[in-house]
Amino acid sequence: MKQTLTTLALLALASPAFAQESIIVQSTTSTANSGLYDYLLPIFTDKTGITVNVVAVGTGQAIKNAENCDGDVLLVHAKPSEEKFVAAGYGTTRTDLMYNDFVIVGPESDPAGVHGMEDVQGALTKIAESGALFASRGDDSGTHKKEVALWADAGVDPKAGSGEWYRETGSGMGATLNAGIGMGAYVLTDRATWISFENKQDYSVQVQGDEDMFNQYGVIPVNPEKCPAVKVEAAQAFSDWLVSAEGQEAIAGYKIADQQLFFPNAPKQ
Repeated sequence: MKQTLTTLALLALASPAFAQESIIVQSTTSTANSGLYDYLLPIFTDKTGITVNVVAVGTGQAIKNAENCDGDVLLVHAKPSEEKFVAAGYGTTRTDLMYNDFVIVGPESDPAGVHGMEDVQGALTKIAESGALFASRGDDSGTHKKEVALWADAGVDPKAGSGEWYRETGSGMGATLNAGIGMGAYVLTDRATWISFENKQDYSVQVQGDEDMFNQYGVIPVNPEKCPAVKVEAAQAFSDWLVSAEGQEAIAGYKIADQQLFFPNAPKQ
């Protein structure tokens, strides 16, 4: 059974023996682009003395990196893939951490006429039928996995329009937003990245509110049985702090322009 570190245990980790300890967190460009880690990590480091280094890539790549033992903690947003990671023995336990939602953003001209829609499958169908440009990350990230699932639920194969109305960037969220705005395309993005994104130009949220656009994040310590070099105690301390009352409060406290970017929902400890 996973043991939650007590306050005394966390304080013990801040002893001189852990003063120079550092861990690697394999995570997503969406969490990094939002500025969340810049806000959270100093709080944790001040408390424990443990330095956290984040590798921000797409969820698919983050999982591969963790499977290659290139990290101590995995923090991503593709629950089925996370559960497979744990089932294969690469992670010890997976815990819900926080959530937000996905939105579709687009130009003021709204060529597909989807503004204000809450039915995401209906909106994607209209985009495809109109031939309006859509920029996809195309990188096996959590956002891309969600996008693929939404197209499938809409009964649309966007690959049929690849290179025409459907453009795959193979890039992170921020880069894909820049590319999409540059070409006047619709883009599926997590709301946190959109709120923190500075190059909005005439773009705004066009489609939102569908329950299928829910975006759950989970945290998983890497299993030392698969990766013996994992810094077990420091990795567990970070994971436990994130899901603790203090960590959850810190996540809820991160805001930009008075807008909360992530909503903590870890099980009560």
